[in-house]
Amino acid sequence: MTTLALRRPRRAGRLVSIMALAVVAILFVYPFVWLLTASLKSRAYVFGNSLLPLPFAPENYVLVWDKAPMLLWMVNSAVISVAAAASVTMSSAFVAFGFAHFQFPGRNIWFGLVLGTMMLPGAVTMVPVYLEWNALGLANTQVPLWAQNLFGSAFFVFLLRQFFLTIPREIFEAARVDGAGYPRIFFSMALPLARAGLIVVFIFELKNAWTDLLKPLIYLRDPNLYTMPRGLKSIIDRFGLGGEQEWEVVLTASVIATVPMIIAFFLAQRYFMHGLVTQRTSR
Repeated sequence: MTTLALRRPRRAGRLVSIMALAVVAILFVYPFVWLLTASLKSRAYVFGNSLLPLPFAPENYVLVWDKAPMLLWMVNSAVISVAAAASVTMSSAFVAFGFAHFQFPGRNIWFGLVLGTMMLPGAVTMVPVYLEWNALGLANTQVPLWAQNLFGSAFFVFLLRQFFLTIPREIFEAARVDGAGYPRIFFSMALPLARAGLIVVFIFELKNAWTDLLKPLIYLRDPNLYTMPRGLKSIIDRFGLGGEQEWEVVLTASVIATVPMIIAFFLAQRYFMHGLVTQRTSR
């Protein structure tokens, strides 16, 4: 009887937790569901409250490809996002491994200074960085959208350092005894052992680069160089606010721009969970 009495509050608490999570999940999923159904409606019914796409208008997904170079913008975004994610992952991993593995005077101070750069607003460096790229003749190219990541990211350095710290130091010391150099240790041992952290950083930056609008607005002038966010901005200007009021085109383009990141998240979901478990066990 006592055991049953103890199990009932636990089951009740679990049920409350599940219901709360369900409510939060609905709140997060509802906007995308509305966006998806609205993109399948005709123009007169786009802003209706019904989640049923009636009248059904799948031709919107054909129309949007005729109205704008969506494929070109998606390819531009994919190339830039992968380049940005790969560059920041590798550059941050170099720095993070150095702070995690090597002992040198002032290590904690230098690491604190790296973290302190996260407190610097991006607006402070926006104009100087633009002037530098303009002086190099790259202001109207896609290079500034990813090349800045070659210098790493303070947040990702912190994140990857925590992953490297979970790797037993004895593994690296044994490799040194066997004659392995630091580059061999880094590429052959540290990176594979921290794979979950590297994938998490890669997906984070992939999402950041894919959804970034500010940099394309600053640097890109040629429509053939537009990324998806910059292209969506031009679609909104043309077919939405102050334009032709073809909101079904705007909403359909928004769905197309959103789906790739949803797919990427689901493909990398288990690595996010592994990363959370690793961080928890390392404390």
